[in-house]
Amino acid sequence: MRHRNRRLATIAAAGSVLVAAVALGLFALQDAVVFFYSPSDVMREPPVAGERVRVGGLVKEGTVEEVSEAGYAFVITDLAEDVRVTYTGILPDLFREGQGVVAEGRFDTLGVFAAETVLAKHDETYMPPEVAEALREAGVWEGDEPEPESR
Repeated sequence: MRHRNRRLATIAAAGSVLVAAVALGLFALQDAVVFFYSPSDVMREPPVAGERVRVGGLVKEGTVEEVSEAGYAFVITDLAEDVRVTYTGILPDLFREGQGVVAEGRFDTLGVFAAETVLAKHDETYMPPEVAEALREAGVWEGDEPEPESR
């Protein structure tokens, strides 16, 4: 009986360690998960102010303005809805009006997206898959299938 009790105690201890490891792993990944939204998604279900998200679409023509020495404001659109974006930093070389972009950051309480990172498309034929899918769902995508992302 003693051997059986020791085996049960060992199994219970191993199970407890496994549950604790999984819980710690999920807790650590909680901050790494960033949800993607199109401008239409933002208008339909606004993210919580302060929650880190990605917003993707096209840079709306005529909306890029330099608001300070290293600060910019522009609008991301999926041709159905628009999201106003502010960004402090150096914009990517490939950042242009009418081109695909994915911005990562947080919405403020007024609904303005404060981008911390701005990613532009790779070349004239590339469209980020998330942006292409969002445009397709909005019924405005007319291009070919997006190229797979290369890492």
